Amino acid sequence: MTAIANHPQRNTLRMQLRENLLLRDMTPVQWQELEPLLAVSEYRKGDPLARQGDEEMEQFFVLEGMVKRVVSNPEGHEMILRFAAETEMDTSYAAWRLRTPIPYSIVAVTRVRAAEVPMPQWVEFLDRYPEVKLRFEHEVMKLMSEVMAHTITLHLLDAPGRLSRFHRKHPELAGRIPKKELAAYLNLTPETLSRLKQKLGRA
Repeated sequence: MTAIANHPQRNTLRMQLRENLLLRDMTPVQWQELEPLLAVSEYRKGDPLARQGDEEMEQFFVLEGMVKRVVSNPEGHEMILRFAAETEMDTSYAAWRLRTPIPYSIVAVTRVRAAEVPMPQWVEFLDRYPEVKLRFEHEVMKLMSEVMAHTITLHLLDAPGRLSRFHRKHPELAGRIPKKELAAYLNLTPETLSRLKQKLGRA
């Protein structure tokens, strides 16, 4: 991990952070206080940013690439809950507030560059700026609702309906997610996903 001020691409990193949907409306004073708390890390495809069961938690802002939130059972079966790419974030904030271990892993789908801050420092920052905390907690609730809606979709919609809903809800990710990952997210085999894409005329 590298502090932003010490990073050779610090100007690019600052621009990317200011494009983040959660952070972009912060004031110069808030930026000045938050930046020293952030460190930038590089992850290879398949690397975990956070592991299911961890008790040490961090807040992540995706600068480049894509991550997935995934849960697994003792037998190794996995379920992908959501994806996040540039301008988005992922977090274990709810687990922090509930004082429970992280109930899922956050894993790099592609090569990823992320800015991260330890959860205790992030919470302290939020407590100093109620308007940022309000936006953040609203975003956390949206993420939780998104995961719930996806889980319901897997039970209520057939395979074509699941794929159509994904393209409707996440057009910005269409074509970026590897076929194997998207098939797992939709609870399909890669072969079934390929047939559906051909039938529906999807790229």
